[in-house]
Amino acid sequence: MIKNSFILLDGIGEKRERKLWKEGILTWEDFFQYQKILDIDYERKKLYDEFLYKALEALQNRDCCFFTKNLRKREHWRLFEDLLNNAVCLDIETNGYTVEKGGHVTVVGLYSPTGYQALVKGENLTGESLQQALDEYKYLITFYGSIFDIPFLKTEFPNLKIDHLPHFDLFFAAKRLGIQGGLKKLETLFLIEREDELKGLNGYDAIKLWQSYLKGSIDSLELLISYNRADTENLFYIGKIFYDMLRSQIGIEEFIGNGRNRTPQKIS
Repeated sequence: MIKNSFILLDGIGEKRERKLWKEGILTWEDFFQYQKILDIDYERKKLYDEFLYKALEALQNRDCCFFTKNLRKREHWRLFEDLLNNAVCLDIETNGYTVEKGGHVTVVGLYSPTGYQALVKGENLTGESLQQALDEYKYLITFYGSIFDIPFLKTEFPNLKIDHLPHFDLFFAAKRLGIQGGLKKLETLFLIEREDELKGLNGYDAIKLWQSYLKGSIDSLELLISYNRADTENLFYIGKIFYDMLRSQIGIEEFIGNGRNRTPQKIS
């Protein structure tokens, strides 16, 4: 989807992007081929070409910082398919308090196509271990992470570098799609099942499981980690569903299916 995107260009919004698609300019490579597109003059077309060549190089090199800098946050979903193999779903558990009142992270769960990793307070969760884990990835997927998970982590680990990652926050994607509710409601909506031992558990249960673990129950920690793993895995599945829905919403499929509507003037 990112190579179908022209909203990275200064002066190109969603309406003009759609006009480009209607003209048969569906990808960056298409854009390079033609010298006369819409009302774009020669000098601006040249600047656009130079920028899109940089974007193409950044995509090939998995330079996530380029897209974080040049693509609006609400459009980071467009990178999902291209950065899928370098993506990580992140979800945290806490002790139930705000940082100001003694709150801290208990578990950081990280799920990617290569598997799941849990960082647990008092065992393997430090600022360094979290940074090392995140440095393996180029794309971040959360639910409400922009508001809760990331600020909480950055407060507890002030040196954490995470803002350079493009961030697909499914909470805001849901709002854009007109879908309301938390993660568990979305799982029900999209028929995503959890294991029997995890059904009915919520964030408050996660807090109680941590408290039980502190009193010596290893089983409680194992259940907490299983709960977190389900959260992060399901973020991945819902991310794919939302990606397809957002593609449909902006209408790119209509033009990809129909092919070009006209033949613009080729560069000689």
